[in-house]
Amino acid sequence: MRLVLLLFFLIYLPWSIQAQTSTDSYKIYSVDRKKEIDLKTLIRDLRKADVILFGEEHDDSTTHDLQLQVFEGLHKIHKANMLLSMEMFQSDTQLVLDEYLAGLIKESNLKKDGRLWKNYEDYRPLIEYARENGLYVLAANAPDRYTNRVTRDGSESLNVLSDQAKSLLAPLPIDTLTGLYYENFTKLMGDEGHESMANLKIYQSQNLWDATMAWRISQLLVNRPKGHVLHLNGRFHSDEKLGIYSQLARYVPNLNIINISSFEHEEFDDPDWSEISNLGDFIIITKKITEKEAETEKEAE
Repeated sequence: MRLVLLLFFLIYLPWSIQAQTSTDSYKIYSVDRKKEIDLKTLIRDLRKADVILFGEEHDDSTTHDLQLQVFEGLHKIHKANMLLSMEMFQSDTQLVLDEYLAGLIKESNLKKDGRLWKNYEDYRPLIEYARENGLYVLAANAPDRYTNRVTRDGSESLNVLSDQAKSLLAPLPIDTLTGLYYENFTKLMGDEGHESMANLKIYQSQNLWDATMAWRISQLLVNRPKGHVLHLNGRFHSDEKLGIYSQLARYVPNLNIINISSFEHEEFDDPDWSEISNLGDFIIITKKITEKEAETEKEAE
């Protein structure tokens, strides 16, 4: 009996302490319920979605950990029908990503030919989980060379591309979805040059990113009609159900889309949810980790 109790404390107690510590670093708010919920409830609420747009701030380690837990939880529900889609991979690297997931090439090849983000280590656990479980990952984003072209010469400059090049992008012309999204974009860019041609071209680049991600997700679901997609993107791309959300709803009108907005919040201990509840169906705020806390965590590891 003593041995059984000892094994219990060795195996289960550390896990429960770790789980409790983890929940201290984030809070999840259900806009529909108007209350805070736990991660288990979030995953349960997400299970019926065709597409989940999980908006992040790219340097938020807590959010990356939650994305992995959501992916794992939904995989348990949907099995092989659970699909991952990522802004962090560009459409012309799909073959490289497919080959890595299939075990045909080494990770060093993926790093070299996949043009990985500088903080790829934050996303690596999701890729490795997909690889270990045979799950499909979509390289959703538009190649930089084309968004850069739009930034220089505007969206009409894409018309001269070859059919092969255009196949990597959303169908042209792209609806720029002016209105609130444009207003949010100009706020992000600052007051200077609100109506400038340069800002308009950058805005068109933003729409190329959004439309391409939305289009590729829509086509993935055409090929895998039983699929459920978890898509990771910078939260500006989907906050307030704009950007990718709007484009995707236009491509597939009856799709069940849920969006999550996750970010560090200064008022973590006492948030006013009403001020940020317009951002998504679920809002996740994370606790800002100080340099001292980060050093302490590193030493603990």
